[in-house]
Amino acid sequence: MEQISKIAKADLKKASGLLLALSIIFVAANLRAPITSVGPLVSYIRESTGISNSVAGLLTTVPLLAFTFMSPFAPQLARRYGVERVIFIALIFIGIGTLCRSISSSVALFGGTILIGLSIAVCNVLIPSLVKRDFSSKIGLMTGIYSVSMNLCGAFASGISVPLARDAGFGWQGALSCWLVLTAVGIVFWLPRMSQARQAAAAVSQVSTAAGEAKPWRSSLAWQVTLFMGLQSFIFYNLVAWLPEILNNRGMTDDTAGWMLSLIQFSMLPFTFVIPIIASRMKSQRILVIITTVLYLVGIGGLLLDGNGLVPLWSVFIGIAGAGSFSLAMLFFTLRTRTSHAAAQLSGMAQSVGYLLAAIGPLVFGILHDMTHHWTVSIGMLIAASLLIFIFGMGAARNRYVGDAQA
Repeated sequence: MEQISKIAKADLKKASGLLLALSIIFVAANLRAPITSVGPLVSYIRESTGISNSVAGLLTTVPLLAFTFMSPFAPQLARRYGVERVIFIALIFIGIGTLCRSISSSVALFGGTILIGLSIAVCNVLIPSLVKRDFSSKIGLMTGIYSVSMNLCGAFASGISVPLARDAGFGWQGALSCWLVLTAVGIVFWLPRMSQARQAAAAVSQVSTAAGEAKPWRSSLAWQVTLFMGLQSFIFYNLVAWLPEILNNRGMTDDTAGWMLSLIQFSMLPFTFVIPIIASRMKSQRILVIITTVLYLVGIGGLLLDGNGLVPLWSVFIGIAGAGSFSLAMLFFTLRTRTSHAAAQLSGMAQSVGYLLAAIGPLVFGILHDMTHHWTVSIGMLIAASLLIFIFGMGAARNRYVGDAQA
């Protein structure tokens, strides 16, 4: 009888762990699709609402600015109201924002976009702290799973938006509002967590009070993690904005240039899953930082060469490097902190600065091109960013903790 009870408890624990994992996966699935689904539909939105090209471009910039603004406040909200409650409310606001964007009004469109950006920022910051709290023995595995879920849904949303709007006859409003289904699924899977909200909030408060609250903004290690995170975002969003244009100017067709950007994103997926698992088993992740930097330098440097024959190879190298830098950045939030609250603080700091760099990067890239009338200097800026990723990554990859570094 006692053995049966033990087996039942073990099965219950496994089922509970699976439910916790699924809840994080479905939240992560909502953190890219509402944003990446907009870009391919910009021309439809512009024609329908009558807004200018520059205003339409803000639809992809506004969420990044919302990330920058909201990220530092997410840990304080979680500490006051509990991580579960805050994420649940954020999911509801993602749904409200999605509904607002389905209205044929530029005011509702931008209002919904801002609401979605602020809500996603909260989830972006708090998910790593949840992984640290609930999966402390499987941080690498869970980081890989939620990263793949986030990026896969984002890539899928980019590809399916136009077919939904044009071929399925949904229009741009319907193509954007269909992602409400994904949000509803996330809410359903998150509901069981709400019963834990009060106890979890109290536990976080006790741990952070007992351990002493880390001050990431005053820590050199936290700044190394932050700049590593920011620079990889800077490179990625510059390439998302400008790579098709660069390749098109070199004689590549629009469709092929777009596929090269897709190739980068699809090349990231398997490595986004594998790298966190490998990295979490290392005391120091410096070798992964070195490999990531070399791939960035070869891939981005290859874009300076004449001819388009090797561009698919350069795209794969850039994709693998992007997977390495993104995965390590997400993992550093948990590996370089001792508590889940400290992980949320570091995540908030890094994502605030990181997405600010991501927001201004494409603007600087374009200005350099306009000043020089070629892409060499702009691509050189990405090479310089890759070298800085190496410098800050070597510091962030050391086996230390943010609070200990301050002490």
